[in-house]
Amino acid sequence: MLGRLTALAMTALTASAGLAETLEIDTYRGPANVSGQPGTIAVFDVAAADTINALGVPIAGTVDGLYVEYLDDVARNAVDLGTFWEPDFEGVHALAPDLIVVGSRSSDQLDNMAKIAPSIDMTIDADLVGDAMARLRDYGRIFGKSDEAAALEQAFQDRLEQAISAAQGRGDVLIVMTNGPKISAYGGGGRFGWLHKDVGLPEAAPEISAAIHGEAISFEFVRDTDPDWLIVVDRLAAIGQPGDNAKATLDNALVQQTKAWQTGQVIYLNAADIYVAGGGIQSMMRTLDRLIAGFAAS
Repeated sequence: MLGRLTALAMTALTASAGLAETLEIDTYRGPANVSGQPGTIAVFDVAAADTINALGVPIAGTVDGLYVEYLDDVARNAVDLGTFWEPDFEGVHALAPDLIVVGSRSSDQLDNMAKIAPSIDMTIDADLVGDAMARLRDYGRIFGKSDEAAALEQAFQDRLEQAISAAQGRGDVLIVMTNGPKISAYGGGGRFGWLHKDVGLPEAAPEISAAIHGEAISFEFVRDTDPDWLIVVDRLAAIGQPGDNAKATLDNALVQQTKAWQTGQVIYLNAADIYVAGGGIQSMMRTLDRLIAGFAAS
């Protein structure tokens, strides 16, 4: 009997060791070693929370509000750990996470978090789609969800092909972001550049391609560029701030002279999805859905 119990104990220890397998993954800071299948996870990045949630992995702690409506349940069921910029370090200590994920707005917190528990910076850089797919695969490996990650990647690729087909031959595009009464334009090198590079939307103003954070423009610029399509992101709506919404800002005599406005070829994206959660697998597919529907409607 004792021998049988010993054998069972050894089996359990072997299984536990398997769960704690050390994996090398690529992070924003370079390769990092992570123990597989961590039990308690704290997440300080919206894109990371988006993708981890899509894999069906519970998030034990996160920031106070994730801005995107489809993650409301995640925030509601998780321990409130402060903000991206001012985390509740005592709360993180009390949670005793097995893994902490930071990124983007909380990237500077990596060293502080690493003093508490194993931590990784999963910031998504300029190659948004490429980085997002790499993060998806690595989360799949970390959480023992590689099959689910592969299925999500295939679903994204299918949706991307639909968007490419919907936009093909439809004319050029100017991507603008409103911030109350102010507007900026984004090209292929900007934070929304994947819409140009990966969806293949022709740039109406190629001269702004290199501006990563966009370029402040006037309404005269929009009129003179005269795009076939306007794709609009409302920053105030994304971060829940009051002020003129995008439709009110753009509804003026200059913008009204463009082909896009006159033909009703204006697509308003869900601003929080693309601006706050950019690079999350769910946010990207929701954005592609908006594009597909927008091109189909005109």
